[in-house]
Amino acid sequence: MITEFDSFNTAGKDGWNRHPAFEGVYMKAVVTGGETDGKFSAHLVRIEPGCAIGLHDHPKNWELHEVVDGVGVCELDGKILDYVPGASGVMPQRVEHTVKAGEKGLKLLAKFVPALI
Repeated sequence: MITEFDSFNTAGKDGWNRHPAFEGVYMKAVVTGGETDGKFSAHLVRIEPGCAIGLHDHPKNWELHEVVDGVGVCELDGKILDYVPGASGVMPQRVEHTVKAGEKGLKLLAKFVPALI
C-alpha cells in the first residue's frame, strides 16, 4: 500500500482535526488501523507555538514520534528529550509523556502499535 499525505499547513481542512483535549494541537490520520488490520496507525501532528500535548499515556499502544519540523521538548518518564527535526522518541505503553512546542511550533509524525484508530 502507498499512502500520500499533504502539507502540515492545512489544519481544519482536508482531514485535520483539533485534538479533543489539548488546545492548539491538530491531528490528521495518514494510515488507520482499518488499513492495517489494527496492527498500526500513523498520524501527522501539528502543535501550535507554545502549546502542548499534556501529560497522558496510552494503556494499549506503543508510540513513535519522528520530528519533521520545528522544535520543542518531550518529557518521558521524568526525562527531557529535545525535539528537533530528525529526532525520534519512543513511548512505551502505560508510560506518561508530554510534548511541548517551542516558539515556532512543532510538527511530527506519530505512529502507534497497535493502531490508535
